[in-house]
Amino acid sequence: MAEFKEVPADAPMGVKAMNWIDNRFPASKLWNDHMARYYAPKNLNFWYFFGSLSLLVLVIQIVTGIFLVMHYKPDAELAFASVEYIMRDVPGGWIIRYMHSTGASAFFVVVYLHMFRALLYGSYRKPRELIWIFGCAIFLALMAEAFFGYLLPWGQMSYWGAQVIVNLFAAVPFVGEDLALLIRGDYVVSDATLNRFFSFHVIAIPLVLLGLVVAHIIALHEVGSNNPDGIEIKAKKDASGKPLDGIPFHPYYTVHDIVGVSVFLMIFTAIVFFAPEMGGYFLEFNNFIPADPLKTPAHIAPVWYFTPYYSMLRATTDVFVTVLVGLIAVAAVLAVLLGGLSGKGKVATIVGALVSIALLKTFDAKFWGVVVMGGAVVILFFLPWLDRSPARSIRYRPTWHKYLYGAFVVFFVVLGYLGIKPPSDIGTLVSQIGTLFYFAFFLLMPWWTRIGEFKPVPDRVVFTPH
Repeated sequence: MAEFKEVPADAPMGVKAMNWIDNRFPASKLWNDHMARYYAPKNLNFWYFFGSLSLLVLVIQIVTGIFLVMHYKPDAELAFASVEYIMRDVPGGWIIRYMHSTGASAFFVVVYLHMFRALLYGSYRKPRELIWIFGCAIFLALMAEAFFGYLLPWGQMSYWGAQVIVNLFAAVPFVGEDLALLIRGDYVVSDATLNRFFSFHVIAIPLVLLGLVVAHIIALHEVGSNNPDGIEIKAKKDASGKPLDGIPFHPYYTVHDIVGVSVFLMIFTAIVFFAPEMGGYFLEFNNFIPADPLKTPAHIAPVWYFTPYYSMLRATTDVFVTVLVGLIAVAAVLAVLLGGLSGKGKVATIVGALVSIALLKTFDAKFWGVVVMGGAVVILFFLPWLDRSPARSIRYRPTWHKYLYGAFVVFFVVLGYLGIKPPSDIGTLVSQIGTLFYFAFFLLMPWWTRIGEFKPVPDRVVFTPH
């Protein structure tokens, strides 16, 4: 057992109380390790607001969710009416509900921007691979949490959106029908489905999400924060062991983050008070109509934060699969003829291509659409090993890399927009091009990230006080 620390008898009561706690719980140690004596790079810019904003939105969602659960009824006959009761009769219920619905979209906005910042500055590179993996797991859990919560209002779009998404699992060969039945708890989306989704949304996924967030922060504070220059500040220390280019997180970045939080809350409250539906993007107009299993909406689409992946799903048609077969065949031929492979390498390439083509032709396009949609998220986990660039940060990479990242953002936004709109021939074609670009961006990373003229990376961070 550790020895108890003693304080002078005439010490202030607050010091004595803190010492009593520290002898039984490492409160001061946790504060120093993760705040007061945690040294962060001194050149963090506005892109680094979004990590703390993600934590803020998580707190908003948990607190507002607790108050909503007090009045919500997870019953197919009562769910929609209970939401209306919250909106109309519960004192302050309308603002709690709008904070929660707006918070769901805000969560994805800040998480997407947080992930894009990591992409720009190489925050997933060694030694931060585990931080990135935890972050991607948080993103997956967040998608599951949003999906389960989307059904709970029991409106038309909630009901039919869940019907469409759950039916996708039926496309999985051999076990699909049983898997879809297990998720629904019935042969159609019903009261059993609502109760299952409510349990996952309120209990299971939040526990997983909180655990992953804690793991994400612990892993971050173990290896230290990245910075816009992509330089390890721990490499240059003074005589006392403090990083020369680091400053304590508190008070410097706590004050710094207050600025970001203030701006965010102004935008957030403006949306809550003046445009909570955001033109039908945050709250679809069809969801203000009670769920009717006998009346299908003219166009069913998920919420905006799922639509890039939904576009990829819809883009995977029989024609698209045939094009993929052709691309694999051409890539295999080029690799064998021009890739400089050994004899075994050529054989492995040919066999791999033939197996891939056989699989593509064995299962239908609907199944491969589900694979593409899931693969678009799963591929993010492998980013630390796909990026082979000599420079970690975009600042010191070739200029054309910035244009490539810009094109990636444009295609992702276009895919999201097309996922909201009804399907069309031109929309499907653009979605197919966007899907190919999305996967090519990641799968060809080991090649294109090493090409070009790289700028010299400085020994220490570049920082201009402002």
